Parts: sequence; structure tokens; C-alpha cells
Amino acid sequence: MTEPTAVEIATDGACKGNPGPGGWGVLLRSGGTERELSGGEPQTTNNRMELMAAIEGLRALKRPCRVKLSTDSRYVLDGLTKWVAGWQRNGWKTASKQPVKNDDLWRALIEAAAPHRIDWVWIKGHAGHPDNERADKLASDAALMQMRNKGR
Repeated sequence: MTEPTAVEIATDGACKGNPGPGGWGVLLRSGGTERELSGGEPQTTNNRMELMAAIEGLRALKRPCRVKLSTDSRYVLDGLTKWVAGWQRNGWKTASKQPVKNDDLWRALIEAAAPHRIDWVWIKGHAGHPDNERADKLASDAALMQMRNKGR
């Protein structure tokens, strides 16, 4: 059996207003190869864009991989590593019996993560981490594109 491919994924989300036009950005790196991905929505929230970045980064992988996924979003990191099991047990309700916000994206993230062995890493945002800065630029540029397109 061959060892799964090692992949590094840096993710970020951005919103121009919250809610407002948003974007997500992903930097994938494996074996000396890099790939950038980005996208956005005309009306969204920063948390949704942070989730979309992680989802799209994982969806881009064509086979099960060993992944180091970095995010500057405590919402994404804590959601997947601490909260989601309880949400699932409680029928997608929070501890206070409220519906989980963005459950559609949490479910998509669980599905996208399932085939992979993932180390989730929190990176302080806007602190000069090169991969995070690249993902941030991709996300910000995608959000700006959504703003420009909104006026058309």
C-alpha cells in the first residue's frame, strides 16, 4: 500500500462588510507544486468564506491525502475539532438548542475532510505568515471582484 500524498493547504476568507461581498482563497502545495484557488459570493459572511476556503481546498484533492491545513479562523478550527461532534449528536443544534449557523457548510466540510488525514493548524492572521498572506490576498481579491460585479 502506498503512503498518501502529503499536501499543505493554507486557507482564508474575506468579506467587504459582514455581511457583504465575500471571497475565499486557497494555496495548495505538494511536492514542489503549488496551486492557487479562489472564489466568492455577492452577499455572504466572513465565517461562510472561511468555511468555503477549507471546503474548496479539500475538494481539490483527487485522492486521499495527508493534509496540513492552516487557517486563521478559530471558528473553522474549533468548529471542526471541538464542536461538530456535539452538533451532530444534538441534531445540528447548539448547546443552547439553537440551530447551528452555516450547517450546510459544516456538513460539506465534514464530507470534504472524510477521505483525508488532516492536521488542523491555527495561524495568527495578518502576522506575516507567507502562505496565510497569499491566501488572504486571494480571498480579498475575490471579495473585491464580487464588489465590482455587484454594480453591473
